[in-house]
Amino acid sequence: MREADASVVTQMSSAQLANLAPYTEFARAAYCPPTTITGWKCGQACEAVPEFEVSLAGGNDDSVQYYYVGYWPTEKTVVVAHEGTDPTKLLADLTDANIFMERLDPMLFPGVDSSVELHSGFANEHASTASIILKEVKSLISQHNAKSVTLVGHSLGGALAEIDCVFMALNLPSSIAIKGVTYGTPRVGNSAWATLFDSLISDFQRINNKKDIVPVVPWRFMGFSHVHGEVHIVSDGNTVQCPGECDDDATDARCTIKSVPDIFVGNLLDHLGPYQGIYLGTCS
Repeated sequence: MREADASVVTQMSSAQLANLAPYTEFARAAYCPPTTITGWKCGQACEAVPEFEVSLAGGNDDSVQYYYVGYWPTEKTVVVAHEGTDPTKLLADLTDANIFMERLDPMLFPGVDSSVELHSGFANEHASTASIILKEVKSLISQHNAKSVTLVGHSLGGALAEIDCVFMALNLPSSIAIKGVTYGTPRVGNSAWATLFDSLISDFQRINNKKDIVPVVPWRFMGFSHVHGEVHIVSDGNTVQCPGECDDDATDARCTIKSVPDIFVGNLLDHLGPYQGIYLGTCS
């Protein structure tokens, strides 16, 4: 059983919030088709980070979510971003009583204990692009002598980015730093997954907006558990970092688990934003 850290919830400064904006734009750009991502000509999201260099874009917005990989010279990091999905469909899937978890594929996650399990749908979606993305990440690391990889996504894309964090940590040299920034991310795996994640990934922010209900599913009673790193936009201009190894056990009223204890007191529209003024869910 993972125990919550008793540390105090902290208010985020305007400078800290401003630093999140490029990652939010990367998550927004992931909703754009490869034809507009290639060449980095996707409108406002691409214009907000003009120096970014895309090297791979794929997916079909159906059986495979859009994704892209590239190099961000400003931060000297390789970025991988995954598209999300329609929140009404995602919520229906995540509240289905027949949700299954499965063990991690040892070919993708070498050396991981068999007790670690992921949402079956998330695991399968991740596996469909894992190898091609890893190959491109390795190529960019070599080409640019990059020292870090950054994983980004919103909604389903956030779940895939969370899985990618561990996937990259296990398949890249230990000298490569792993950073994750996700938005409106549902619970992805069981408590053993959360423990593994927290042991491998220290630089991670899981941003929830106001009364968004997606982060409170799938249900804890089904065995799902959140990883650390919650950042909660309580209201416009009021954002906090919720501490602890298990943010699901947070006791402060400003953390999501307390302000949105179940889907009946939340607001699905908050899933789309705004995340510090930026809406996610469409290529615009």
